[in-house]
Amino acid sequence: MKKVHKALGTSLLAAAVLLVPQTSLAEGPKPASGETLSINGFIDYAEMNKTLTQIEKNSKGAIKIESAGKTNQGRDIFTARVGEGKKVLLVESEIHGNEKTGTVALLNLLQYLGSSQSNEAKKIREELTIVAIPMLNADGSELDRRANDMDWSEAVADFPQLASAKPSWNYYTKTLQGDDYASNPGFDVNRDFNPDLNYVPQAKDFPGASNQPGWFITPESQTVRDVYKKLQNEFGRVDVFLDLHHQGFYKIEGTDEDVTMSISAQFVPDPRTAQGGKYAQFAENYRYDYSRQLNLALYNALQAKGSSVFSNISLYDQGLDLPGTALGSFALNGSGTVLFEVKGQTHSLGQKQKGMLVNTVETGIMGILNGVADGSVYNLNPGDYERIPNRVNP
Repeated sequence: MKKVHKALGTSLLAAAVLLVPQTSLAEGPKPASGETLSINGFIDYAEMNKTLTQIEKNSKGAIKIESAGKTNQGRDIFTARVGEGKKVLLVESEIHGNEKTGTVALLNLLQYLGSSQSNEAKKIREELTIVAIPMLNADGSELDRRANDMDWSEAVADFPQLASAKPSWNYYTKTLQGDDYASNPGFDVNRDFNPDLNYVPQAKDFPGASNQPGWFITPESQTVRDVYKKLQNEFGRVDVFLDLHHQGFYKIEGTDEDVTMSISAQFVPDPRTAQGGKYAQFAENYRYDYSRQLNLALYNALQAKGSSVFSNISLYDQGLDLPGTALGSFALNGSGTVLFEVKGQTHSLGQKQKGMLVNTVETGIMGILNGVADGSVYNLNPGDYERIPNRVNP
C-alpha cells in the first residue's frame, strides 16, 4: 500500500484491507551498553500533581480536579474534567508506566481547554464533557516500567476467593525490558478489564489468556471502570474513549519511512458477525463505524500538517481479540474507541523526539475533539479507515 499524504474523505472504496496481527515486537534501536536514557523531560508524579493544581487554578472553575481512586501503592489517581456538553469523552494516559508522552500532551491540552477563550476552545467546552486521567499507573510511572507495583498475594488478600487460583497470565515475575519483576512483581493493567463492568473475580477464570476478559483485580483498572460507570450513569453513555500508548519501531508499509504513530479502531471481533458471536450480548451497543470515523478525524488532522513525520501514521494490527484491554471492554459497552501508539518506549528512546511525539498526540486528540464538537466526524466515510497505511516490521 502506498503512503497516503492527504486527508481521507468520503469516497467509496473498492475493498477493505485485511491486516494480519504482528507476532514479533519491533524493538528498533537500543541504547549502547551502559547507556542510561534520560527521561527528565517527562513529568513525574509530583510534578503532575503541581501542574494539575495550577491548571485548575488558572481555569477559574472551568476544570475540576478530583482523586478518583488510588494506585496499589496509595498514590492518588487524578481525573480532570472540563466542558459542559452532552457528548462525553474519556481519555487516559500511562496505563503503562513507561509510555509517557500522553501525560505531557494531556496536561498541555487541559491548560488550553481550561483557560483559552478562543472560539475553538469555547465550542469544545460547550459541546463536550471531557474527563482525562493523565497518569493512571503512577506506581509504574515512578518505576519507569510497563506494569504496576503489586504482588499476587495482594490480589488474593483483596479477593480471598482467588486463594486456589493460579496467578493471572499478565502477572510479571521475570526480567522484562531490563526491569526486574522477580524481586518486584506487577500486573499489566491493560489486560485487567472485563466487558462485564460488574464482574467479580472468580477462581475458575484464572489464569486466563490474552484473548479472554480480565478481572478488575488491580486498583488501577477498578478506578477506570468506576469512572466509566459513573459517566454512564450521568450521561447514559460514554461516547468516546481514547487510550494513549507507545509501541516499538515500525515502517509505513511499502516505504522506508518510520512510523510516528499507529492508530486503531478495532480490538475485538464485531459482535454482529459470526466471528464475534461470543460477544453477541453487546451487539446492540457496538459502534465500530463511529470508532473508524474517530480514527479518521485523528488521521486527517495529522495529514493536514503536510508531508512530514507528523503524517507518518499507520494502522495498528487489525483482527485483534483483546477483551481484557480497556479499549476492547469499553468498545463492547458502546464507546467509540481510538488507540494512540507513538513510537519508542522509554527503555529504547528515552526522551528523544519527545517534543515531536507530544505534538503528534496533541494534534490527533484535537482533531477528534473538533470533529465531535462540530459534528464533522459523522460525515466521514468509515470505509476510508481501511485506506490508512499498515505498519510493518523494519
